[in-house]
Amino acid sequence: MNAISLEGVSKTFRDFWLRPTVKAVDALDLEVEKGEVFGLLGPNGSGKSTTIKMILGLVAPTAGKVELFGLPPRSVEARRRLGYLPELSYLHPFLTPVETLRYYAGLCGITGKEAAHRTTELLKMVKMEEVANRPVGGFSKGMARRVALAAALIGKPELLVLDEPTSGLDPVSTKEVKLLIKALAKNSMTVLMTSHLLADAEDVCTRVAILNRGRKVADGKIGELGESLEEFFLAKVGEADEFVLADFLA
Repeated sequence: MNAISLEGVSKTFRDFWLRPTVKAVDALDLEVEKGEVFGLLGPNGSGKSTTIKMILGLVAPTAGKVELFGLPPRSVEARRRLGYLPELSYLHPFLTPVETLRYYAGLCGITGKEAAHRTTELLKMVKMEEVANRPVGGFSKGMARRVALAAALIGKPELLVLDEPTSGLDPVSTKEVKLLIKALAKNSMTVLMTSHLLADAEDVCTRVAILNRGRKVADGKIGELGESLEEFFLAKVGEADEFVLADFLA
């Protein structure tokens, strides 16, 4: 059984009068196996965010079927097995990392000694022990990102969905996050990540799928897509047109 399965999934957004306006995802088939790091790539407007929302159960597909471990994504059991790191981390500015993780542990039904142990363990994992009792409102974007990642892991998810996991991180922090993703996969966690940074996907993903205008245009193992993921990506989605500035600069 796959961790994620999408069969013929489409999503059409409608206006106030229920007239179709945008077909964000069109007949998408996708399978993510247990224990792999899978990259969902594509330019802006390709349907990545809508696909992630359908996998999380935040948006219902117009057509097709979405399953997590063979379960509907909105089921309680599926959500127990899921962790999510959004692209933008919204943390309560007056809570410390310890308080933040204890709060999320409570939402997952984890209390007492187990919650305390998981909090200490995760703060050490993301290297935030020294600032564990400072309010997160004073943190840099990279530091807040680490706390948010720890929060996504507090419930020991079997499937971790990461939306732009290295967004806003410095090179050292980026390397640490990528090493952490690899370590999680080695411990049988399934990771689905989106990224605009193809080098990050190339470093950590075992397989990728490329979306363009709502449709899957390619998928496969990293080593089978050619020497450069960037060149393969541009060949599939089309290189940007060269800007013509002659009239503007005249």
